[in-house]
Amino acid sequence: MHTEIFNLNLVNPVFVTPDKNLEPFPYSQEGSETISGTDVSLNIERIFCFELDVAEYLAFEPDRNKLLGSLVFGGISGVGEGAAEATAEKTQIPQGTYLFAQKKEILDKEEIINFAIEIQKEALWQRLKAGRNLYLRYLFEDGSWVTQLFRPCL
Repeated sequence: MHTEIFNLNLVNPVFVTPDKNLEPFPYSQEGSETISGTDVSLNIERIFCFELDVAEYLAFEPDRNKLLGSLVFGGISGVGEGAAEATAEKTQIPQGTYLFAQKKEILDKEEIINFAIEIQKEALWQRLKAGRNLYLRYLFEDGSWVTQLFRPCL
């Protein structure tokens, strides 16, 4: 999978309303009527945060079965600052510097892991200090679904 990876300076956080009922990976690929447990016709943006495995998050060849680590939160974005203030630490993609990549399709879990590994390798090649969190975002843009990954890097 060839992926264009960009440096992104996120100047404002992306706020998330937590929803423990959302699943981070789509139920099926082509012809799916749902993504992350929600009817796709609703075009609702979903964001998930993973804390990457401590032994794998800086490895050049990480173990695919361990890399994603634990799910920190999942939810629906589009909430204004006022509604998310009380839980801002846990419910946002914070402002900052990221390696960023996207695909104009809904990726399944294996493809997302491949995507995350490509971003991790790019961070290592650029000698960046990559953070342990990985943010997964699904959004509907220009008439189709998009999968995005954000990895904080300094």
